[in-house]
Amino acid sequence: MINNKRITVVLPAYNAAKTLEITYNEIPFDIVDEVVLVDDRSKDDTVEVARKLGIKHIIVHDKNKGYGGNQKSCYDKSLELKSDVIVMLHPDYQYTPKLIQSMCYLIANDVYEVVFGSRILGKGALKGGMPFYKYVANRMLTLTQNILMNQKLSEYHTGYRAFSGNVLRSIDYNANSDDFVFDNQMIAQIFYAGFEIAEITCPTKYFDDASSINFRRSSIYGIGVLKTSVSYLLQKLGLAKFRIFQLPASGLIS
Repeated sequence: MINNKRITVVLPAYNAAKTLEITYNEIPFDIVDEVVLVDDRSKDDTVEVARKLGIKHIIVHDKNKGYGGNQKSCYDKSLELKSDVIVMLHPDYQYTPKLIQSMCYLIANDVYEVVFGSRILGKGALKGGMPFYKYVANRMLTLTQNILMNQKLSEYHTGYRAFSGNVLRSIDYNANSDDFVFDNQMIAQIFYAGFEIAEITCPTKYFDDASSINFRRSSIYGIGVLKTSVSYLLQKLGLAKFRIFQLPASGLIS
């Protein structure tokens, strides 16, 4: 805990058997109270590795639900555990767990309610091996999104994120896609609900065992990202209404 705030790290896992242990061992358990791993029907030994590591909360999907579907299970469980701070960490070791403390302190001390680890602040992305075409696409999409959404994020596409429990209760993340565009829909929901997002510089690593999507999937994701930003703009202007921007079923923002 930090300031009596309960901290949970969620691990959306798919074929992470080779990298799960090294990721898990770097989690700062001096402040982290719970770890939740959701396995999205992996084809390797991810679940067995998780059990050997002693991870208490393991959820195994009976069918592959996609990256967004995995996160939905992660956040549902974290709220069930009454978590005050939730960190989404990829178990493929692309992002260092050593930033968890910095991200959590900002939230636990009521400075921000959302913190992202940005690969673009500084020179971490290309230095860490991000493919150049992905870097260019990241910069172009981020520029377009900042214009459409009137924001100033350095990137919208990082998978390293921390939230207060209040944020997760205030948006209907279960209304989002089960695919990769889930991440961007969630950002749009967060901004629409009136929260600010802090960013800290995050080194990243691209290597054979790190998860990544191919050019075709990246293109589909890019189109989905633009649709999300346009939807946000239309909703803000009162020209249309979209399901993802409605309050969650509880209707609570506390």
